[in-house]
Amino acid sequence: MLEWIGLSKAAGWWIVIASAVMLFGAMVAVPWLVIRIPADYFAHPHRADSEWIRKRPVFRLIWVIAKNMLGGAFFILGVLMLVLPGQGLLTLLIAVALLDFPGKFRLQRWVVTRRGVIDSIDWIRKRAGKEPLVFNPK
Repeated sequence: MLEWIGLSKAAGWWIVIASAVMLFGAMVAVPWLVIRIPADYFAHPHRADSEWIRKRPVFRLIWVIAKNMLGGAFFILGVLMLVLPGQGLLTLLIAVALLDFPGKFRLQRWVVTRRGVIDSIDWIRKRAGKEPLVFNPK
């Protein structure tokens, strides 16, 4: 099969190794990130920019361009990994998290509020001694 897509055996092994590293990285990074989400992160219908971004529009522009370029690269790699060995879906989720597009926060909130997703997130947060995510402001 490697010959069919034009890859050498060495390239195939590097892809397998990279896939294993990304899987292990995801197993470590996802819980680490989940416990660092503020409990009220999804409590408001819109997310405000951080203060340092609002005060420095040049940094905001640089930040948005760099973040979207990285997100675009992850998106392309994620699509490729859907047919090649690798964590394609995970890479696409990272891309969506990085890219800026209209309705992104609503999409994130919708995904997180699905029964299996929120149960898993709250389970991880409970094990780390964090309070569950709140979706309605008090």
